[in-house]
This record gives sequence, structure tokens and C-alpha cells, in this order.
Amino acid sequence: QAQFVESGGGLAQPGGSLRLSCAASGFILEDYSIGWFRQVPGKQRVGVSCMSRRGTFYADSVQDRFTIPKDPAKNTMYLQMNNLRPEDTADYYCVGDLGYCGPDFGTRGMMGGYDRWGQGLKVTVTP
Repeated sequence: QAQFVESGGGLAQPGGSLRLSCAASGFILEDYSIGWFRQVPGKQRVGVSCMSRRGTFYADSVQDRFTIPKDPAKNTMYLQMNNLRPEDTADYYCVGDLGYCGPDFGTRGMMGGYDRWGQGLKVTVTP
């Protein structure tokens, strides 16, 4: 059964760092476009970053602060979050097989949708 299992997350202070992990099972991560979305309760889910054969793309709000490395040997992707801000507080979801991965991913990502997703991780950034 194809699935993602997420780990990491939790509390961080402004300016701090966190790394989220997302291990894929039942399919090969390298065969699909991958990415991360986030959602604040009561608000729409929005794209954070994605990676495909076209390249790697970031929402404007996280550009130069977040990266999405991956380890093919572990079939695992990550979201490295640096210089965190209180507005980064949200539930984060790793996703695979995206309908869209390209420029303006932050605003266009959800329009493309995705076919695989993790269970979500809570990230709270507070002094």
C-alpha cells in the first residue's frame, strides 16, 4: 500500500529551525513529483514547495528559508525550515504525484491537487 509517514515538527522559536521527514513506502519517491503543503486551521491549504523534473519551486513566503532535500536511498523527503517565523505555524503535509509543480506554487499548487499525502504534522513557532 502506497503511503507517506511523516515525522518531526513540534515547537520552535522565531529564528529557529525544524526539519520534517516524510518516508514513502509502497512506491519509489524518485518516480513522482513531490512537495509540501501547509494549512492553518480554518484557512485553505497552500503550497510550500515542490520538486519535479521541471525543477524545485518555493512559495514566496518561504523562499530562501526552506528547502526540500531528499534521500533516494531512504526513499525519504524532508522539509528543512530555517529562520522560522510565527506565521509559519501550521499543519504541514508531504504530498506526491502533484498535478502542478512550477512557478507560483504557493498559490497554484492546490489547483493541481495531488494523489498521495502524509498524515500531517503540527509546527508551532512561538517566542
